[in-house]
Amino acid sequence: MSNAIASAERLIEAEGLTKRYGKFAAVEDISFSVRRGEVAAFLGPNGAGKTTTMRLLTGYLTPTAGRARIAGFDVATQRLEAAARVGYLPENGPLYLDMTPYTALRFYGEVRCLGAAKLAERLDAVTKICALGPVLHKPIRKLSKGYRQRVGLAQALLHEPDVLILDEPTTGLDPNQIRDVRASIRDIGARCAILLSTHILQEVEAIADRVLFVHAGRLVFDGTVAEMKAHGPDLDAFFRAKTGWEGKGSAEPEAVAAAAEGGAPDTGSDA
Repeated sequence: MSNAIASAERLIEAEGLTKRYGKFAAVEDISFSVRRGEVAAFLGPNGAGKTTTMRLLTGYLTPTAGRARIAGFDVATQRLEAAARVGYLPENGPLYLDMTPYTALRFYGEVRCLGAAKLAERLDAVTKICALGPVLHKPIRKLSKGYRQRVGLAQALLHEPDVLILDEPTTGLDPNQIRDVRASIRDIGARCAILLSTHILQEVEAIADRVLFVHAGRLVFDGTVAEMKAHGPDLDAFFRAKTGWEGKGSAEPEAVAAAAEGGAPDTGSDA
């Protein structure tokens, strides 16, 4: 067994993760871990630092300070080993629009060095999990947002990773698709570690074992769903309890001011 997987099954580890852009701290000294069999919901207002943290964990961004590990492998110094064990679905995942889901997934599988038999097996599996059968051979550019999201989820699952990092995985899906994806995540979560961001309380209740809440780049809560709900009946109440902030759906005033002063370039839904 590798040195990585043997490390108490802590498959996602953040140790003092920090990312600064000039004077602006998008993420400041965040530490947590997610074990095999856990599904952790990553919450926080827009601009709080969720997406940046996910990008640090996957190696998409380099931290200013701190360390990220995937299945025990240091993302900075053992990048290939870490990447082989993580499936990542960004909020707006890039896709090759002239490809079909089938050709795109074959390409992703070949890049990940899946053998022919294994690739055929996994293509069949993710096609079923993500309900891609009706569009498997249609150009991705002709697909709806929901189907494109499912293609993105399929590529994240294709190589049976130990770790899944999912940024708003049910965005653009209809209610039946959302139900199916949630069920799939719970099933997959029994054998790996999952970190997912969401703004939907029902999603947290349906699939999460733990809740991690970030505010202004800092981790301010790490607990169970029941402990989260003790702060109020919905996510708005929880946000207010943890931040004192009354708004929702846009970056907080202090984050906007800090970004303007520091010139932070990461202007997506999360700082």
